[in-house]
Amino acid sequence: MTVRPGPRNLITDVAGLRVGQAVDEAAQSGVTVLLAEPACIAAVDVRGGGPGTRETDALQPGNLVQHIDALVFSGGSAFGLAAADGAMHWLAGRRRGFDAGAARVPIVPAAILYDLANGGDKGWANGAGGEPPYRILARAACEAAGEAFALGRAGAGYGARAGAEAGGIGSASACDPETGATVGALAAVNSFGSVRMADGCFLAWAQEVDGEFGGARPSGAPDPADPIFPKRPKARRNTTLVAVATDAALDRAQALRLAIMAQDGLARAIRPAHTPFDGDLVYGLATGRAGPVDAMGLARLGAIAADCAARAIARGVYEASRDLLSSRDT
Repeated sequence: MTVRPGPRNLITDVAGLRVGQAVDEAAQSGVTVLLAEPACIAAVDVRGGGPGTRETDALQPGNLVQHIDALVFSGGSAFGLAAADGAMHWLAGRRRGFDAGAARVPIVPAAILYDLANGGDKGWANGAGGEPPYRILARAACEAAGEAFALGRAGAGYGARAGAEAGGIGSASACDPETGATVGALAAVNSFGSVRMADGCFLAWAQEVDGEFGGARPSGAPDPADPIFPKRPKARRNTTLVAVATDAALDRAQALRLAIMAQDGLARAIRPAHTPFDGDLVYGLATGRAGPVDAMGLARLGAIAADCAARAIARGVYEASRDLLSSRDT
C-alpha cells in the first residue's frame, strides 16, 4: 500500500488544524500560528544546543495539562516569545483554554528562531525604543488561519536562512492506508547546516513526492565524512522548528515518540543538524479524529512523520528560493 500526500500536501490535511501567518516586512520577520480546534494532545522533543521556547516543560509526560490550543513559531529570537501572548489573548476572547476555575487559560507553547541579523529594521532590539511586533503579528496570524497557507518566505520563515541561502516555511502531508491516519509536518527552516548537497540537490531528495521541491537528483554521493557547512556560517543565529501532527488518537507518551522519530527527518534534510548553534526541536501533535493505533501503528506513523519533516524542510527552502526569483523578476 502506497503512502501518498493529502489533498493539500500541508499539515492542515490533519483534521482539526489550521495555520495562519503574518509578517512585518520592515523588520523582515514574522509569526506562524497553528490552531488546534478543539485542543489537541502535544509533546516536544528538543535536540538543538540553543533552544528558545515557552511552555516546554508543561508538555512533558506526567504533567497536568495534556492539550494545547495553539502552537506558535516566531522570528525575533527571545523577543518573539511574546507572540504567544498575542495568540493567548485571541484565544481567550473565544473562551478557549484550560478550565482553571476562575478563568480559561489558553495553552500556547511557542518556539523562536534567530533572525535579528538579517538586515531588517529591528531598532526595538537595540535600545532604539518601540515595541517588538510579535504580539500584534500573532493576533493577525490567528485571524488569518485557514487550511491553505503560504510556503517559503512567509510567517516565521520570512527572514530565515538555511545555511548560505534563504530559509522559509515548509509543509507536507501523507495518508497512511495501513492505519487509516493522516500525518503532516510544518517546518520553519533557519538552519546552521545546509539543506543541499554540493551539486545543489536537496539532501532530502529520496523523500520527495511528485517533484514537490524541484525534482533534482544527485550527480554523485557526498563524502559521508565531510559535513556540508555553509560557506559563511553564522553561529548562534539558527534553528529549525518542526511540528508533526496526526489525526490518530495518541496519548502524550505516544505523541512524544512521534516527535522523537520525526527528528530523523531533520537529520535527513539538514547537514549537520542539532548543532550547538541551533535550537532544533520537534513538536508531536495528535488530534484524535482517526482512532487509536497499536505499537506497530505508532512505528509506522513515526516513520512517515520523519519523511514528512524532511519533505517540509526541503519545500520551505525550495519555495523561498522561488519567492526570491519571483521578486527579482518583478
